[in-house]
Amino acid sequence: MKKVDLFILKTYIGPLIMTFFIALFILLMQFLWLYLDDLVGKGLEVKVLVELLFYASSTFVPMALPLAILLSSLMTFGNLGEHYELVALKSSGISLKRLMRPLVILSVLISIAAFLFSDFILPVANLKFRSLLYDVQHQKLAFKIKEGIFNRDLGDYILRIGSRETDGAGINQVMIYDHSQKYGNTKLTTAQSGLMEQTPNGSAILFTLYNGVNYEEKIDQQNFRITRPFQRVEFQEEQIRFSLDNGLSRTDENLFKSSYHMMNLAQLSTSKDSLERDLIRKKEYFSLGLQNRLTQYQKLDSARVSSFKALVDTNKLAYNSLLFHMEMKTRKKAIEKALEATRNAKENVVNQKKDLDNRIEQIRKHSVAYHKKFTLSFACLILFFVGAPLGAIIRKGGLGLPVVMSTMFFVLYHVLSMIGERSAVAGSISVFSGMWIASFVFLPLGVFLTLKATSDAPLFDTETYKRFFEKIQKLLS
Repeated sequence: MKKVDLFILKTYIGPLIMTFFIALFILLMQFLWLYLDDLVGKGLEVKVLVELLFYASSTFVPMALPLAILLSSLMTFGNLGEHYELVALKSSGISLKRLMRPLVILSVLISIAAFLFSDFILPVANLKFRSLLYDVQHQKLAFKIKEGIFNRDLGDYILRIGSRETDGAGINQVMIYDHSQKYGNTKLTTAQSGLMEQTPNGSAILFTLYNGVNYEEKIDQQNFRITRPFQRVEFQEEQIRFSLDNGLSRTDENLFKSSYHMMNLAQLSTSKDSLERDLIRKKEYFSLGLQNRLTQYQKLDSARVSSFKALVDTNKLAYNSLLFHMEMKTRKKAIEKALEATRNAKENVVNQKKDLDNRIEQIRKHSVAYHKKFTLSFACLILFFVGAPLGAIIRKGGLGLPVVMSTMFFVLYHVLSMIGERSAVAGSISVFSGMWIASFVFLPLGVFLTLKATSDAPLFDTETYKRFFEKIQKLLS
């Protein structure tokens, strides 16, 4: 490796790593802001939070990596142009294509690594992240007691306290409803005062109640609805222990593996083939069932038709109509049955159509996930050919103009990708066109900027455009 190649790589790798982790951090902060209510107040261990943030960061790599490549390549060549290092290298006979060669090789290697990441690591990260996030979202809030409010965090027991002492342990006007037998409010414990203490390991909470009464309706006896047996027991001191489940209960990860987010290329292909076969069988079954249903509507009972009585109402019904020979009551009943059968047939068709649309949408989502494995790696390569020549043209480094330019281009790329993906899922356009529309737009842009940069074209030189418009003005005058 020549010294110039090593120099370019050292200049590029530093901003690449920095911008990648900055982008990852920003996306992670957005995730925390979005799910803040699901994380706060549940007594989660630090280990669980760190694990959740780690898996969440892994799922943000497909968005952070292309942005980092675009920004770092623009910063690198912008710095070289701003400090006239690019001019010095060109004056020594080294062209821009030659300077970009080691970074092109590095970008190809990064694209290959991005493909391997999206195919092997990203499905596992999605599985771990989504299953853990599901468990965190369904975790109950940590046990906290507020004055004058019925607390339901004790499972089958509902607790209410009137007030608390300044020491935090003393409580007054205690009410505890026991719903463990699923009979409703049949057991109630009240006390004038008490102490509330949590065990050292935090697995249970102990209530010591003073001067209270236990009320219970004996509904497990015979004829209790008539006799209404009732028991009242007074006590001076009583202890009640409640177990607390502060640990995070984990759901079986196998329940999440059927989602297309958790599959690699081989699994997506197999799952898509299965869905397409199921769709064909469902269409055949629906078509056959619809034919049988319509055939039943066309059948007539000739024995019943011959027994119908003629009616005088000939203004509304033709003489050869089946309803013409029915009594008014029978005719109304027949019409109601016909309307009900028609509504049922229509509802069946609508439900079947919704089911088929959902199946087709699932197939499209699998195809979208399949193409995403390739668009990530291709985006890394395309955005490099946008950022590198753009930095050489504008000749501005640092975190000022390069950040603005790269953000504009990345937002445009992301918007095109999202529009294409959603259009593909909705069936408005083909999956291939929707997933590759952003690449098709940015590929010519990258080629155009690369050609302009290698030929030293004054693309952003205001004087050039000023002279151009002056010439046009002279020709028009």
